Amino acid sequence: MEPLKDYYRALLDRFGPQGWWPGETRFEVMVGAILTQNTAWKNVEKAIGTLRTYGLLDPHKIHETDQDTLALAIKPAGYFNVKAKRLKAFADWLVTKHHADAEKLTQIPLDRLREELLEIKGIGPETADSILLYALDFPTFVVDAYTYRVLTRHNLIGEEATYEDMKDLFERNLGRDRELFGEFHALIVAVGKKFCRATARCEECPLRRFLPGK
Repeated sequence: MEPLKDYYRALLDRFGPQGWWPGETRFEVMVGAILTQNTAWKNVEKAIGTLRTYGLLDPHKIHETDQDTLALAIKPAGYFNVKAKRLKAFADWLVTKHHADAEKLTQIPLDRLREELLEIKGIGPETADSILLYALDFPTFVVDAYTYRVLTRHNLIGEEATYEDMKDLFERNLGRDRELFGEFHALIVAVGKKFCRATARCEECPLRRFLPGK
């Protein structure tokens, strides 16, 4: 679908490269992907900073730390009790099944690793794909609420579309390009936050010319 490439170029021209995802290590990016659920990134940064300060930004440490202590450390990220449980479940999986070696995860076939991640309680498709794409450099597209909003408003996909439908749309039409996937997803978030909000602000949106009827 050639229009997707036109959308990408229009977004890149307006916003420039986004440089996602910030993180010093693969594991830090994984933690960020879990903590960013339903919260702003600035809050995630505070939580990660606290984990780093107390020496908890390590799969073994999170695996060994009790959930209440972990919840206090990530409190700035919001929903901290739920997220502490999810973070513990993820660390338990990484430590017990993969010896806490994030690097070795990159050697596992993408589809198999994605299935494993989705079996972890609290890890849904968006979080799993964020971990795969941004932490482990796999060519898998991340879909979120902004993606759904842009695609449905532009009649690129029906309102009944599932996560997997939207993911497949990008992957079939853009090829398996990890750098393109990461940049495109970040640009969709940028346009979603600034223009394609719940109440659309179409007048100055870089995608306005692609709207049906325009």
